[in-house]
Amino acid sequence: MELDAALLSRVQFAFTVSFHIIFPSITIGLATLIAIWEGLWLKTANPVYLQLAKFWIKPFAITFGMGVVSGIVLSYEFGTNFSEFSRITGAVLGPLMAYEVLTAFFLEAGFLGIMLFGWQRVGPKLHFFATLVVAIGTWISAFWIIAANSWMQTPAGHIIVDGVFQVDNWWQVIFNPSMPYRFSHMLLAAFITACFVVLATSAWQLLHTQHKSMARKGVSMTLWLALLLTPLQAFVGDLHGLNVKEHQPVKLAAMEGIWAERETGVPLLLFAIPDKTAEKNHFEIGIPKLASLILTHDIDGELAGLKAVPADERPNVALVFFSFRIMVGIGLLMILVALIGAWLRWRGTLYKSRWFLTVCSYLAPTGVIAVLAGWYVVEIGRQPWLVYGLVRTMDVVSPLPAERVLFSLTLFVATYSLLFGVYLYFMRKLIRKGPRRWLICTNSSLVSKLQATQSP
Repeated sequence: MELDAALLSRVQFAFTVSFHIIFPSITIGLATLIAIWEGLWLKTANPVYLQLAKFWIKPFAITFGMGVVSGIVLSYEFGTNFSEFSRITGAVLGPLMAYEVLTAFFLEAGFLGIMLFGWQRVGPKLHFFATLVVAIGTWISAFWIIAANSWMQTPAGHIIVDGVFQVDNWWQVIFNPSMPYRFSHMLLAAFITACFVVLATSAWQLLHTQHKSMARKGVSMTLWLALLLTPLQAFVGDLHGLNVKEHQPVKLAAMEGIWAERETGVPLLLFAIPDKTAEKNHFEIGIPKLASLILTHDIDGELAGLKAVPADERPNVALVFFSFRIMVGIGLLMILVALIGAWLRWRGTLYKSRWFLTVCSYLAPTGVIAVLAGWYVVEIGRQPWLVYGLVRTMDVVSPLPAERVLFSLTLFVATYSLLFGVYLYFMRKLIRKGPRRWLICTNSSLVSKLQATQSP
């Protein structure tokens, strides 16, 4: 079989971006949690909050470093594997990526050292300020990256001169039609992902270690946050779905498995096997008319299907269809866990329910899996377009020898697999070890220092 350089380039970028997104989806939320814990410690002088903040700073640092290293590669791949795309969209996307570095990366880098190593070198309030700045920096970074990606999904604010995109209105470029929905959806996903990583770790510690006070607080806070954020995420996701229906109807049709050119009273498919050759689904299991009700607010509402466009303008329906159901299924599981946690809390048995804590201890990867599935829906669902409706992916691939792309892809898979194994090893080691003895012992001195700074 002859190697296809274009396909290999797409696979390489998909692999590297999938690897990278794992780490920001944890660090954005984890930085926010650390800032919350440190702020609560400043306010209450409760050493458990300090213990949580200091314990989770090391996992945050390792994860942050992995995100930086894996993210740098993506910028180069635009030029090496998709050089024509870089040429024709550089005036739009280049500044957005530069703004991310100037406003977020430099901000994070400037205060990260204080956050990690400044506990005994600066005052508690200054250290909290540094932690808060790092957390805000992760939000800003997500803002610019989502703005750039959203412009590719729903391009606006540009003109095309001699085949090259030029900015006509920066406000419209940045706040393009899908950007507010996707930014909100991604931030909430990151917060929820971090909550479930902390919940799983705290539940495991509560079952297996002596650090009961810290583990109880971790379980309690993350379940409260999950109870608030998971239903909110479902609401924002619904708004995002309505936006997709308006601006990317083919993607929505792939998500819902709708083949007819136009269909009314569309069922919500719980399961099906899409067949792109026969242009239909096999083994459908669905709830009659529910998709129309959700997406049009009319039980007999009409939705566009995949046959409304030629076959060469449709994405890989099966991948989009199943990725969407994985994301939604995990989201429903998270809501269920939050509700059961609230019920057990009400009964006063939250910390005694070993079955529930055992289930929670296995939930650490759920948020990451949901984020990956969501990104597959977004990116695969946009195909065959790189800039939706304007630039086809296959038209902007660099003319590279297929063997060279295969070689670099193989190196990425081998290197990233090794890096991920090392990352998991150190994360597991830190979590199993728990907070250091010196950390527990120095809590009292740090609390005394805090109280001294608060004295009149």
